[in-house]
Amino acid sequence: MNEGFLNLNKPAGLTSHDCVARVRRLLHLKRVGHGGTLDPAATGVLPIALGRATRLLQYMRQDKAYRATIRLGVRTTTDDLEGEIVATESATHLTLDDVLPRLKQFKGKIQQVPPIYSAIQVKGKRLYDLARAGEVVEVPVREVEVYNIEVLDWRPGEFPEIDVAIACGSGTYIRAIARDLGASVHVGGVLASLTRTQSGGFDLADSLTLDELEAQLNQETFQPIPPEIGLAHLPTVTLSAEEAHRWCLGQRLPWNNASADASTDILQVHCETGEFLGISKMIHSESGLLLAPQIVFASAKD
Repeated sequence: MNEGFLNLNKPAGLTSHDCVARVRRLLHLKRVGHGGTLDPAATGVLPIALGRATRLLQYMRQDKAYRATIRLGVRTTTDDLEGEIVATESATHLTLDDVLPRLKQFKGKIQQVPPIYSAIQVKGKRLYDLARAGEVVEVPVREVEVYNIEVLDWRPGEFPEIDVAIACGSGTYIRAIARDLGASVHVGGVLASLTRTQSGGFDLADSLTLDELEAQLNQETFQPIPPEIGLAHLPTVTLSAEEAHRWCLGQRLPWNNASADASTDILQVHCETGEFLGISKMIHSESGLLLAPQIVFASAKD
């Protein structure tokens, strides 16, 4: 049964929605969703949920990692090379030593203005729709977190380029970092290329291209990633067969928190047979802790 996750290596030129549509057609499956939009020009890890696993997307890891190339001396309407060039300025004077101190300002919790051409909603409309309609709106500032930025390469010239590895939290726009880095050295900057190397706990090295997916389907060797692998960051509780039956019926179960992970109240639930049952929330009651079903993935068995 095609239920679980797919670690897709998104090609350039397709939207995330295009990829979902392709997967839906290849698998002949109605319920398909993705875990985090990638711009059409970007490549790399696009977590895809299949079948009932679409309900689990909200519980996947939210941290992400990228390899990005930032070109300095150029400004565009979209903060990447897909947009219209609005200004260029020679940056031959810049050295890596000039840029390195500026990169440090993007590490940690930062205030970021998303690109005008982005999927963020303002007054019920997507920013990119408003931008295409020529409407001028104030883009809301958001707090995002960048865990690390590492310089991989520097290529000097009239429009120098810097390759960086970025690890960040959900909602971080790498295009905005490119734009703001360019502004900090007074020549402008754009995102020249972007590859997502990690997302949802999945790694680029283990991803499948659409062609590889199709080949595996033709050879009948494709196996979705089990839900518990995609949710491996969540603590696991194991229920007896009798407890599992009750839990799958939607009943709340008393739970001893002796081994509970205090950092989260969201848990993945398994039966003692090893079967993944779904997602539970640990809640406090007058009588103690309870396991409250949130997503019941398995059906109750008599």
